[in-house]
Amino acid sequence: MEPGAGLGLRGRSGIVSLVDVCLREPPGADRPVTMLLGPRGSGASEAHSALMERFGPEHPFAYVNFGGTQTLLPRYALALLARQLERKLPRYGRSRFPLLSLGLLASDQELRIRSLAEGRHAVQRQLDHFQHANEARYGDYLAAFFEVGMGAVGIPEGASVVALAVFQDALRRGRNRLPGLGLTGRLTTGAHWFGAHPLTRNRDPWEALVELNLWRHEGDEQEHERLDRLLFSAFLEDLRRNTARSFMPRSYLLLLDNCHSEYGRRFLDLLVRARHDDAVITGGACDPLTVVASTNRWLPRWGPATGDAWPWQSRGPDRASLADWNDHRPTRDSEDTWWYPLRLRDLNLDEVRIRIELQLGGNPELAPYTRLAPFVHRLTGGLPRAVQQILDVLRQSGAPAESGPDQDRWLRTLPEQPLVSGEVTRTLTETALSHLLRGLDPIERAMLAECAAARDLSVGTRVVGHGDALFGEMRARWLLAGPGSLVPMLHPWLRRLLLRQLAGRPDDWDTAHELLSDYYRAEDRPVEEMYHQLALHRFDEVVEHLVRRFRTVPAAQWISEFDIITSAPNRLPLTGGPLELLASLGSRGPERAIDSAAAVRGLVTARWVWSDPLADPGMRLGDMIADGFTQLSQLRRNDIVPLFNEADRYRNWRHPQTTAGEG
Repeated sequence: MEPGAGLGLRGRSGIVSLVDVCLREPPGADRPVTMLLGPRGSGASEAHSALMERFGPEHPFAYVNFGGTQTLLPRYALALLARQLERKLPRYGRSRFPLLSLGLLASDQELRIRSLAEGRHAVQRQLDHFQHANEARYGDYLAAFFEVGMGAVGIPEGASVVALAVFQDALRRGRNRLPGLGLTGRLTTGAHWFGAHPLTRNRDPWEALVELNLWRHEGDEQEHERLDRLLFSAFLEDLRRNTARSFMPRSYLLLLDNCHSEYGRRFLDLLVRARHDDAVITGGACDPLTVVASTNRWLPRWGPATGDAWPWQSRGPDRASLADWNDHRPTRDSEDTWWYPLRLRDLNLDEVRIRIELQLGGNPELAPYTRLAPFVHRLTGGLPRAVQQILDVLRQSGAPAESGPDQDRWLRTLPEQPLVSGEVTRTLTETALSHLLRGLDPIERAMLAECAAARDLSVGTRVVGHGDALFGEMRARWLLAGPGSLVPMLHPWLRRLLLRQLAGRPDDWDTAHELLSDYYRAEDRPVEEMYHQLALHRFDEVVEHLVRRFRTVPAAQWISEFDIITSAPNRLPLTGGPLELLASLGSRGPERAIDSAAAVRGLVTARWVWSDPLADPGMRLGDMIADGFTQLSQLRRNDIVPLFNEADRYRNWRHPQTTAGEG
């Protein structure tokens, strides 16, 4: 296991290295706002937990989850973050946030003052009253915000025991009352900073504090935004002043989860703007924040979800580095220069295998399930949440542990198996779709299942008749297959579950595939047409097409077309293992007779069943497929090497590491 990296960062060590380097940079150095991008369940929350576990014991850090139901205004989020960053660590002095505290205090409760004519002492007297009232109740002023916003400081989902201990320590040790300057001294120092700030109109320090109060309680939308911007600027200035003292950290780690929400987007907008104003517009030093944020939606401020208007293209997490960010960031005159988008990838086979062994291998009753790693990878495409959900089902179900026909038949029904989560029990399919498609109503999900009949979702949404909006929604959620996919297809795990549901609506299944087959016939794209013909169980048409192509095209091209066609979805019976499913199709594999039509038909049925991990979990039909390619090699006079190679490939199968497209 990578040092300090939890399960959520396995294979993503570049993120750990990036954070490590950023924390060691000089306080005023430029640092990115690192964005972890990916669909729900891609492991961003686990990444936050792993970073907390790795850096939390020695570095000041703060975590906020914007994905809950709680309204978290920017002022409350800042207070929660500052309160956590105040934690006293053995290596460093205690960090303090006098400017932010004063800005919050001055704008919190309505001052019964409208001008300095009523006297500076009146301002001080009322602020002093607010301060002492909060300290008497909570211990210090910032602690008061925990009552309002504590729900957003929950531990990241999937956090380890170690990360949980670190986080609880941060909260416990951050709540002590702070020693320091008296209120008068803090007011005088802070008021001058607010009076000199470009965002305040009044140069007099005390009038500036009254101005903040008026913005909050009597201001319009623009003045509310101006106040938020000023509070962010105060927060960043507090950080700069902290790092300028002796025995203080060079940087602070902010972990911001689920920033696709309304208040998460708002927080990021204000943070990036405040950094840009301070470091570029006014020519000051960059703040010392190392920010790692996550979002499972495309952010509106980046322009259309196509990415055409945004100067960034997402980077992979494995090779993330400060040098890579500097090499690819836009020029510093744009706020976009601060982003660093990292697209979280799915787990590869080895990562799935290690995860299963770590979670199940130590239990004698569960250890046999570790042999299912290739099946789990094929089925889920390596989506971390999906892998975890399947492991949870296996733990709870009492499924046959030993490999064989009984286990194959049970795995055929895996999507319909119950999954207990807290006090809620639903099927695996219901649980997974509820998580992946949160916010879509049942009608939209039913429409999406029909569109999922197409490999190319953009074609599916047009041909089936549900328009481009649904396609755009899936793209904005990063629910299309990741980089490297030749067509914009739904993530394999999501598509498999949706097609499973569509199979329960036979008329809709037939209609969708008929429409798509007709579309591709009109477009003169016979491979895609045959893909949908096979989904309709029209073997004769498919076999006739493949036999005709076998006689006219090079073997390598034929194999490529054959693979696409036989990867078509199916609605085979939910009972039975691979041999029983073959028998239900009227085939037991390639025929002994040397006849091209018979050989191709047997090969099509075997490969079609094999292509579905639920139909052939153990990939037991590999030898039958190998025999079929061997037979085909005897039917050609030349160009037979690709067929021999393909036979050898299935006979000695090696699972792909990074894709579930085959095997």
